[in-house]
Amino acid sequence: MKQPTTFLFIFSLFLATLATAQPAQPVFKDGEAQVVEAFNDPAKWIVHDLWVETTFDTDGDGKPDRMHVDVTRPAQTETEGLKLPVIYISSPYFAGTASLRGIFWDVEHEVGATPPERNHPPGIKRRGERPVISKSQVNIWVPRGYVVVHSSSPGTGLSQGSPTVGGDNESLAPKAVIDWLNGRANGFTSPDGDEKVEAYWSTGKVGMTGTSYNGTLPVAAATTGVEGLEAIIPVAPNTSYYHYYRSNGLIRSPGGYLGEDIDVLFDFIHSGDESKRAYNNATVRDKEMKNGMDRITGDYNDFWAGRDYLNDMDGFKAALLMSHGFNDWNVMPEHSYRIYKAAKAKGVPARIYYHQNGHGGPPPLSMMNRWFTRFLHGVENGIEKEPKSWIVREKDDRESPTAYPDYPHPEAAPVDLYLQGGAPKRGSLSLQRPSGQGQEILVDNYSFSGEALAQAEYTNHRLMYVTPKLEEPIHISGLAKIKIRIASSKPAANLSVWMVSLPWNEGRRATITDNIITRGWADPQNHESLTDSSPLEPGQFYELEFELQPDDQVIPAGQQIGLMIFSSDRDFTLRPEPGTELTIDLENTMLTLPVVGGKDAFEKAMNDL
Repeated sequence: MKQPTTFLFIFSLFLATLATAQPAQPVFKDGEAQVVEAFNDPAKWIVHDLWVETTFDTDGDGKPDRMHVDVTRPAQTETEGLKLPVIYISSPYFAGTASLRGIFWDVEHEVGATPPERNHPPGIKRRGERPVISKSQVNIWVPRGYVVVHSSSPGTGLSQGSPTVGGDNESLAPKAVIDWLNGRANGFTSPDGDEKVEAYWSTGKVGMTGTSYNGTLPVAAATTGVEGLEAIIPVAPNTSYYHYYRSNGLIRSPGGYLGEDIDVLFDFIHSGDESKRAYNNATVRDKEMKNGMDRITGDYNDFWAGRDYLNDMDGFKAALLMSHGFNDWNVMPEHSYRIYKAAKAKGVPARIYYHQNGHGGPPPLSMMNRWFTRFLHGVENGIEKEPKSWIVREKDDRESPTAYPDYPHPEAAPVDLYLQGGAPKRGSLSLQRPSGQGQEILVDNYSFSGEALAQAEYTNHRLMYVTPKLEEPIHISGLAKIKIRIASSKPAANLSVWMVSLPWNEGRRATITDNIITRGWADPQNHESLTDSSPLEPGQFYELEFELQPDDQVIPAGQQIGLMIFSSDRDFTLRPEPGTELTIDLENTMLTLPVVGGKDAFEKAMNDL
């Protein structure tokens, strides 16, 4: 009677041993990679670094530059021969940055004038120790069955070469790392040695993510068409350095960094080999950038075209989940929209997530997880059938976006609004084109902030045109556009345009969406072309037409939509001597809003029009 019992006990023990001996594998539930206990002990993770050889030499030493790379992977990739996909993050910031104190361009001079030379910061003292470049994303993805890889971009940290801030090497560097992960490029144990390292633990499928500059580099890598880069999730990426430092021909700084330009960013990130910095400064910053960036006219040229990723979309095929904030006045929302739109046009799987806050802000982890699960692990989780656009509505949590068929909303249609005078108080915006409106004049004065001008009941430093109070909410989705006929009293002037929601809310509970709807800036000297500007003839009228920044916002009932036209925007533009007069021809100036429901919805909200 005891023998069967003993046998069953031994057999169950054998089965338990067999079960525990099974190799650890990624686990999926509801279309997402789950935390696997066998991968979830950081003490057992394998961490090492290496240098990947690239196809370029940007530091002038006659040898291909090598990129410093670190790897964090589960122990099973070594002990059990497990191969896993890779989440890859590249950055120029990992090794530290320069102080920004005193190195920005002086902005207090006339538009079109040659600015005084700026100061350069002391050299960056690199931080960090091998083999860890960064720990970002490691705790999220390694337990879920991924290898996490970081690299310092060219000329930063222990990576060789020179920063170029959008030059070709910043696209080719991550390409080389992805090639190495697929066995097509060489990795070495040291920056100058010959001992090779292989990525035998990689499936070859790679996803990239990151925020700001770190979000730009996934886009840069994807434009190379590199095999193995299956999916990217850029967060607030800078997709054109012209659009970052210029706006429709105007010298325009990113929000919060007045006087920054591309050469300032070069100094900010140049943390690479001290012995190569003088050469890099001379060839890139003091030659290529100095000759190409043009802080006098602000025109678009070959230098800027070479740093615009929209021009390099031919090879783009990585599945794109784009993320951005509609109130990001640093890397403005046009950066994400232009690439999303182009990717869709190519037939690339593309989704966009927008929130209502400022710079940064990734999609919910679940959304990112499903994206990488589908394209890196190949799990059919149905994301192709999901809505293309996910937008966090005003006052909602960023983890709870609302789904829409696409962005802009497919039911959004252009609504033309015309100006009726009222300066120096407020004029009106109307669906009907009034006649006999003539002209109105504003006087430039950078001493007044845009916020102060928007709240002023009476001032000659801006022109303001408002709708009646909304009887019902209006949903704006897409890009507003202004067509304006303008004359200047000087040969050059700033032109700034804000759309605002009034009355202005300064209360304790004010949110970022309460006041500014969207903004835009332009140089009247570029009224014919972004590539060619010419001095304005004082008193002569010129026509401009340009888009404001993308937005998706529901303006609540009880508010008024205001169009504010002014000259110098003290937080974004140059600050010329006050006194320039801009004259607006009201009958030939028009605002076009993208309204969900079109003119019918607008008329319903303005039932007294």
